[in-house]
Amino acid sequence: MKIALIADDEPLIRRQVAECLSAYGFDRVVEAENGAQAATTAAIEKPLLIVLDVNMPVMDGMTAAEKIRQTISAPIILLTGNTDAETIARARDVGVSNYLLKPFHAEQMKAAVELAIHRFIEISNLQDENTRLKEALETRKLVDKAKGLLIGKGMSEPDAYRKMQKIAMDKRKSLKEVAEAILLMES
Repeated sequence: MKIALIADDEPLIRRQVAECLSAYGFDRVVEAENGAQAATTAAIEKPLLIVLDVNMPVMDGMTAAEKIRQTISAPIILLTGNTDAETIARARDVGVSNYLLKPFHAEQMKAAVELAIHRFIEISNLQDENTRLKEALETRKLVDKAKGLLIGKGMSEPDAYRKMQKIAMDKRKSLKEVAEAILLMES
């Protein structure tokens, strides 16, 4: 189920955004009247998209965005009438995906949603790839250290690697686990 969260203290704006998001294809649009309610609702509902007004009672949209980012990962669009450099810089710093000026039209909301979701997916994919590459590098370092220990015991490099591969296959372990075991036995 595609859930979106809207937080704005003005009911008419919430309704306008909800209509845009429903037309865009969201199955359910959850509403909040202030930033604190938005942060709590986001943690419970885990929406795929969040639209926050900057100026709200109890907790402003920027603070809510920071809080939400600590619990879930989703693109955040800010609604505001402010175009000052400080507001834009803070929005960038808290990880806002897009920025939409009030008053807005449905086409503008659709474009902001499309860009925010696309950019979010790109960033998520890059973060996943970065994690995989870090793990591959860590594995490579461990395998090289373990090979070094085996080479130090008189094996050639290809023989040391083949021995580690054979152990991994026989024991149904990863090459990383075999390397860690060899290094653990030597320490």
